[in-house]
Amino acid sequence: MSSRTTSRTTRAALALTALVGSAALATLPPTTASASASAGGGLVVQYRTGAGGATADQTEPWLKVRNTGTSAVQLSQVKVRYYFKADSPSASYRFACSWAVKGCSVITGTLGTLAHPTATADRYLEIGFTPAAGSLAPGADTGDMQLRFYQSTWQPLNQSDDYSFGGTQTTYADWPKVTAQAGGALVWGTAPAGSEPTDPPTPTDPPTDPPTGGGETLFDDFSYTSHTDPALASHGWNVRSNSGGPGVPGATWDPSKVTFVNQSGNTVMNLETSSAGTGAGTTHTEVLTKASKFKNGTYAARVKFSDAPKYGPDGDRIVQTFFTINDLKAPMADDYAEYDFEYLPNGGWGEPANILYTTSWETYNPDPWQAVNQHSESRQSFAGWHDLVVTIDNSRITYYIDGALFGTHDAAYLPERPMSINFNQWLIDLNGQTSTTPRAYDQQVDYVLHVKDQVLTPAQVATKIASLRGAGTSFVDEVPAS
Repeated sequence: MSSRTTSRTTRAALALTALVGSAALATLPPTTASASASAGGGLVVQYRTGAGGATADQTEPWLKVRNTGTSAVQLSQVKVRYYFKADSPSASYRFACSWAVKGCSVITGTLGTLAHPTATADRYLEIGFTPAAGSLAPGADTGDMQLRFYQSTWQPLNQSDDYSFGGTQTTYADWPKVTAQAGGALVWGTAPAGSEPTDPPTPTDPPTDPPTGGGETLFDDFSYTSHTDPALASHGWNVRSNSGGPGVPGATWDPSKVTFVNQSGNTVMNLETSSAGTGAGTTHTEVLTKASKFKNGTYAARVKFSDAPKYGPDGDRIVQTFFTINDLKAPMADDYAEYDFEYLPNGGWGEPANILYTTSWETYNPDPWQAVNQHSESRQSFAGWHDLVVTIDNSRITYYIDGALFGTHDAAYLPERPMSINFNQWLIDLNGQTSTTPRAYDQQVDYVLHVKDQVLTPAQVATKIASLRGAGTSFVDEVPAS
């Protein structure tokens, strides 16, 4: 997270809260498309609205996909489309997943334009699933998927004339105005006239082309002696010492708590954050590039997260991060960008326990708080070493953890300006552990890599790291100044 003073509790509430409508029940008769003999031919989509008014701040199609067939269906082969009418030809929309039984991290959302618009539909929201979503057994359903989309300007939108909208649909029922495909074949529902879905590549599909162009590399394996090592600064790193947020008011950012330790012959960077239960007794740590010159391409780091303190009582709401960011020039400025890995071992922002977020930011307003972002999350422990990769091209932002796809975010959140690369560790507040007994937490970093304008797979990242280290390279920076 960037060094800015904002209420992340408010941000989490905005991202995770869904509004529940109160209109009366109305049910349409179920129908299925003609391709029911296909592998996903038993799929049925159920729908209810979470915001039932004719106008709303955001449209909330809550969906379930149910398998009424006799064979399991791989959810990664399933696409679900919700159709709507844009409020104006130039209107821009954003997608978000508020909550899902399977986890928002396995759900993708793409907003598209219909080639054959009608009076009630010229756009669609297409929901897909990553391989991590697994399969849907006969008789099973996905459970709740509480989804939403909204105008990028946050202006109220009119949903009463949207093809797939059901204003009185406040409990789940089969809904044929939302379509489903399995393996590219339509297996459920009826699309607007002339707009039967097909299966062309969409921004949620993984890239298949080999990298071309770019390739300038930043690599650092953090082989330094201390935070005062002249090479650290000459290689473009700043160890933060200035005051301010995020985190506990009155806390300091202490450069001396950034150290370099030997582990089995390999030097790693250690960020220590400590507290004695007061603002003045709390220290945070951050290391960032001096230059903001990084934009599209591949970012990777090997990071060790910690669930427990190295000494003292546990329970602090601590945030351990790897992220890229540029500055917010004005509230809601549309050229802001930030891409986060944020691990909360003890919860926070309304979460009771371990959670890892990946978040792509379009913009925000610090006061009153307003945020435009897309996130994925996983509620489990991530203690230990992890390979973190995020790729940015001209169509999507893709996050990986330990080689597995974690989340894919939309083109609406792509960066307009270059960014810096950052690592930091800080406490959200002092409410998780109120003791005045001293305690400290460690986050460690083995290496960082950026490859300009090339989208590498996690396997290609591993190969590149091995090649650099095999050649004895501990640092290189070929990335030109922006």
